[in-house]
Amino acid sequence: MFDITKVRAAGGRDLLTPENSVMLFVDHQPQMFFGVGSGDRAAIIDSTVGLAKAARAFDVPAVLTTVAAESFSGPILPQLAAVFPEQDAIDRTSMNAWEDEALVEAVKATGRTKIILSGLWIEVCLVLPALSALEQGYEVYVVSDASGGVSPAAHEHAPQRMLAAGAVPVTWVQVLLELQRDWARQETYGAVMEIVKEHAGAYGLGVVYAQSVIDEHASG
Repeated sequence: MFDITKVRAAGGRDLLTPENSVMLFVDHQPQMFFGVGSGDRAAIIDSTVGLAKAARAFDVPAVLTTVAAESFSGPILPQLAAVFPEQDAIDRTSMNAWEDEALVEAVKATGRTKIILSGLWIEVCLVLPALSALEQGYEVYVVSDASGGVSPAAHEHAPQRMLAAGAVPVTWVQVLLELQRDWARQETYGAVMEIVKEHAGAYGLGVVYAQSVIDEHASG
């Protein structure tokens, strides 16, 4: 029952925070990108790297995983690996990442309950672990623009199945700004602005323009 006396200015438990989240990057590999037909591959790469940099900026733990890296799919995306140079990807044979013991243990070790999930292909390599993790009590947030499927239909229907099971659709910029949440948070403000300028398209250009105008007025 609604109690107005309990209303206060505060964030809710459903919000993503640096303390409750873990990012899981699944199968961002060359062979998987070759099969993507749901959207622009370069845009997916850009979104994925922006999301990864958000994890670094806010110290959100990240788990990287590949499938059949040496026999079929190739190494993890170099731009993604470069964001986490100290970290090796967990290579699997299973299409369902949640059936790999090492990966599940890595997620469990973070102690986080909200999984920010992205990867290729969305209709297989995201749907399967999303459903499995949800069944075991995790909350799953699917980053749609840092993911891709083999067709537009795949990218449409896969999220529908995950949403029906309780997953939440998000975009990478949404995740970035939800983690920041307050422009007065100076310890991460500069990093967020740099990520936006590098990877957020027109929004990033707007930041560049605004900063140039501010600098011009300050120097004038």
